[in-house]
Amino acid sequence: MGLDVYVGSLTRYYAGDWENVADKAARERGEPAGRRPFSDGPRDAVGIRPRILEWRRALASSLGDRISDPLEWDESEMAPYFTARPGWDGFGSLVLWAAYAEHPSLRAPPALPEAWDDDPALLRCNAEGFRSRFSHLVRNVELWLPNTFRFTFEGDDVDGRRIVVGSVRMLLAQLADLNAATWGVDDDALAQWSRQAPAPGASLEVRARYACAVMTALVRQAVDRDLPMKLDY
Repeated sequence: MGLDVYVGSLTRYYAGDWENVADKAARERGEPAGRRPFSDGPRDAVGIRPRILEWRRALASSLGDRISDPLEWDESEMAPYFTARPGWDGFGSLVLWAAYAEHPSLRAPPALPEAWDDDPALLRCNAEGFRSRFSHLVRNVELWLPNTFRFTFEGDDVDGRRIVVGSVRMLLAQLADLNAATWGVDDDALAQWSRQAPAPGASLEVRARYACAVMTALVRQAVDRDLPMKLDY
């Protein structure tokens, strides 16, 4: 199962009015995309948008004064969108790279383990009471909102599924912190990394570098355009 990252309005996402990397490649080859539907409800933006807005109002009410800025962003079907495919191997490697940066006394595996979500460094990052410096990356977040808040929280997504939610602005700051703490490369190097998809059998670090570059570019779009970002799988 692939992993894409989407930046854009949730109306557009749930209406299916966007292409992931595989969709685009299939279209350019003249083949049907065959992507799964996102929701059991209506797939037209006109029908979906009121659901999104009601979900956002309910979420804002539940958060109350825990957030200082209103939960507001462009939810029109005309909002721009951006997407890329770090893949689970890339995203998982990036998560573990952050976990081991936070726990340098532990030795990172040379490649991403199959059961990487049970990795000891990652479990330490998620231990009760531990304040992770990379919390918006290592805490199993699936949706990042275009607001600034330091905490992550569990809540229902638009379809009622329980997910962990974070902040795009905090994620951008934490990715920059991870880069500074481990690689220390500039934007030109990140751009170069994003154009070099890892070869089969690539190391944990190579996959993490690629995913960091891809994620950084997407998060910057989310921050600049004031849009949410979510995982798609």
